[in-house]
Amino acid sequence: MRQYIIAGNWKMNMGISDAETLAKELVEKAGTSEGPEMVLCPTYLALAKVAEVIKGSNLKLGAQDAHWEDDGAYTGKVSVSMLKEAGVEYVILGHSEQRSFFGETDETVNKKVKKVLAAGLKAIVCVGETLEQRESGVTESVVKTQVEGAYAGISAEDAKNTVIAYEPVWAIGTGKTASNEQAQEVHAFIRGLMKGLYSEEVAESVRIQYGGSMKPGNAGDLLGQTDIDGGLIGGAALKADDFIGIINAGK
Repeated sequence: MRQYIIAGNWKMNMGISDAETLAKELVEKAGTSEGPEMVLCPTYLALAKVAEVIKGSNLKLGAQDAHWEDDGAYTGKVSVSMLKEAGVEYVILGHSEQRSFFGETDETVNKKVKKVLAAGLKAIVCVGETLEQRESGVTESVVKTQVEGAYAGISAEDAKNTVIAYEPVWAIGTGKTASNEQAQEVHAFIRGLMKGLYSEEVAESVRIQYGGSMKPGNAGDLLGQTDIDGGLIGGAALKADDFIGIINAGK
């Protein structure tokens, strides 16, 4: 039985003081909760403070991206070793906003996944199609290319230390949500891809999150689908009660 994983991607929101306040509220309300695995992904600047706040609780720390080099002339970037030192356990990689705004490619996602796994951290690998791609009927082709690209050269044992986040780009921050059937269909397709790349054992152990406008009101139905193992939460992760509502839906 796969444990649900609910990860809050705070994106470029919450300064250090606001991040501390939200983290404290979440520790108070869910810090001893059993059930879904809970991950908070604040900005780089807030990582150390949030790590301090959640220490000793059931909440885990995640980062929103990482670079594939250990160090060097990469202005504005943060290495995996820096994240590990800050207490990070999970790293979001290949998010659609990185792909669309900052030139992320399947090749760079793959480099990052390898670096994160080599450091003993866990990767949350994002895949998903745009509205144009969905309407053109190429969702499966797009997702297949992204999954195969991200996992190129990744061993079966390392693959078990990843989470896949299916994020239909057209449903991120738009208020639109894939129907339960649409989401389940793509999640099942992704699990089938992992079976083909590795084995049924790996496919059944890898958790696949839904990442498109999951909220307390729809979380229960989405999490009730056979192949949906959690959520990568954006807007609803910025309000403690909403995030807790999603967590409770997974209990």
